[in-house]
Amino acid sequence: MIGKTTAQWIHLDVMDGLFVPNISFGPKFIEDIRPLSSLVFDTHLMVDRPERFIVEFAKAGSDIITVHAEASVHLHRTLGAIHDEGKQAGVSLVPSTPVSSIEMVLDEVELVLVMSVDPGFGGQKFIANSMDKIRQLDELRKRHNLDFRISVDGGVNANNANRLVEAGVDVLVMGSAFFNADDKKSFVARIQGLEA
Repeated sequence: MIGKTTAQWIHLDVMDGLFVPNISFGPKFIEDIRPLSSLVFDTHLMVDRPERFIVEFAKAGSDIITVHAEASVHLHRTLGAIHDEGKQAGVSLVPSTPVSSIEMVLDEVELVLVMSVDPGFGGQKFIANSMDKIRQLDELRKRHNLDFRISVDGGVNANNANRLVEAGVDVLVMGSAFFNADDKKSFVARIQGLEA
């Protein structure tokens, strides 16, 4: 389904039933689907103490491994462990966590993921003040000449995609909006046209 579109990444939400209420899948699932796609595997670890799983998800075929600032006490070390495995490192923030909590590691990441809903459930409404976080991150990126991508996940759809891109977003993660689209190929092409 995704392979028949021009989507460039597959965003994989890993949930442990602790950091978020739901449970999804582990590294074995990623290992099993890795041979089926050459797209970037963007693995989002919504798990408690993600440092315990970096090696397994790297070996499974993840290209980017994103951890939550709220879930890893020694965040700098965790990001370093991702790089030690030859993978790109990302850091994510839940809606209630301020950008200031990750300013000291922005030069250590290739991706910052702004959660624009409370993580763990699909189909939620976009939290409006997420726009402020995106603008703050874009300003920090410009001010300090950093090159991390800004990604947004949660309630992203065709109605707010343009405003998100204008605010500084590089990566739009879409779940419900994509899977509910009648013509997924046209939908992805229309969204990608916003990024030109």
